[in-house]
Amino acid sequence: MKSAIYPGSFDPMTLGHLDIIKRASKMFDHLTVSVLDNKAKNALFSVEERVSILKEATKDLPNVSVDSFSGLLVDYAKQKDIHVSVRGLRAVTDFEYELQIAQTNRKLSDGSLDTVFLTTSLEYAYLSSSSVKEIAAFHGDISQLVPDFVVELVHEKYIDK
Repeated sequence: MKSAIYPGSFDPMTLGHLDIIKRASKMFDHLTVSVLDNKAKNALFSVEERVSILKEATKDLPNVSVDSFSGLLVDYAKQKDIHVSVRGLRAVTDFEYELQIAQTNRKLSDGSLDTVFLTTSLEYAYLSSSSVKEIAAFHGDISQLVPDFVVELVHEKYIDK
């Protein structure tokens, strides 16, 4: 069985993330979307909330599961016996950053973890979780950036701010 991990912060999950998930789910028998629990970041949503959002967004994709992890991706992948990581690329600047991470992960895993890069669909090439949060902080319309049910969840985080 060919399995892969799509790791990320997903804070919040965007339509660009969902596009990568749907496309990767067609390439692999099983895709695990894993939310990184990065204590160093000040996240908008808790890990549990992000997992819940991703589960709802992927409920119609039978070969996709959602999980979370902390620590190194290579350790998590080894624990899950998965040898492929999926990453999305929007621009050349993403490639330079992601290539360095992919090479580091391959080295740390003694060659057992490879990375597959999927270029973002053009309609989402501009999209990032950071831009969604910035627009939402100013009460802007994010309905074309995130799944419908996520719009209200994001705006609720900014009601008292």
